[in-house]
Amino acid sequence: MAGLSSTQLRKFQEDGFLVLEGIFSPNECDIMREQIQKIIAEMEIPSHCRIEFSTQEEEQLRSQGNTDYFLTSGDKIRFFFEKGVFDKEGNFLFRPENSINKIGHALHAHDPVFKSVTHSLQVQELVKSLGLEVPVIVQSMYIFKQPHFGGEVTPHQDATFLHTKPLGRVLGVWIALEDATLENGCLWFIPGSHTGGISRRMVRVQTNSGGCTNFIGSEPVYEESRFIPTPIQKGGLILIHGEVVHKSELNRSPHSRHAYTFHLMESKDAQWSQDNWPDTSSVECDPCSRLGQLST
Repeated sequence: MAGLSSTQLRKFQEDGFLVLEGIFSPNECDIMREQIQKIIAEMEIPSHCRIEFSTQEEEQLRSQGNTDYFLTSGDKIRFFFEKGVFDKEGNFLFRPENSINKIGHALHAHDPVFKSVTHSLQVQELVKSLGLEVPVIVQSMYIFKQPHFGGEVTPHQDATFLHTKPLGRVLGVWIALEDATLENGCLWFIPGSHTGGISRRMVRVQTNSGGCTNFIGSEPVYEESRFIPTPIQKGGLILIHGEVVHKSELNRSPHSRHAYTFHLMESKDAQWSQDNWPDTSSVECDPCSRLGQLST
């Protein structure tokens, strides 16, 4: 496919996000879904590493934000689970494949299927048309949004967690592997909210007991009326500016909402913040991590 048209580029610049239908074929989406099932089939998670994922700030800091399993996942493929899927001993209350919230954060580096999608010509053309010159892949995730209880994602800006100097150098690419609807938890955005900087940062800090994270600043309360939904069909893609405010609701429907998403940083004339999660040792800065340059 070609890159963005001038109208699409202007729309992204004004809104901070752009919905693009039909970027990947249904078959390409099915291949990714089949591959993630193979990864799940080989999953072995010790009970002490069974982390429930949350976007609520206090729960983030208490669970994944203070756990090595999460903090060292930037260059690995690791598993994070929905709330309420374990008993007190850490045993699954549901089938493991129905309990996963997401798998991250280096599918793009270690799995051939997701590496190929991340470096695909479709993605390269889109990113090039946005003006990125030396884009580096910093993290990737497969998100499940399980039927009936797939957790909400509270309003946030990606640059809170993926901070650069200067700001404005992070781009999210979100690929719908199933139809994302109002019922199963599609993304919602505040158009134009990418122009005012960021309100908080998650930073790594060192303590006597090891590494952990903390938040600087706080997320404001946003008026619900400012958000607009972005339902999208299977194979569609959403470009997400690192500072645009977005969220998704709890999935109460009987249908899952699988998505593959990854983030890029424009590395030309920009720095990855040293106290980011993931830290610089987890962000691949060698030439093979640059978009379009696959290692052999």
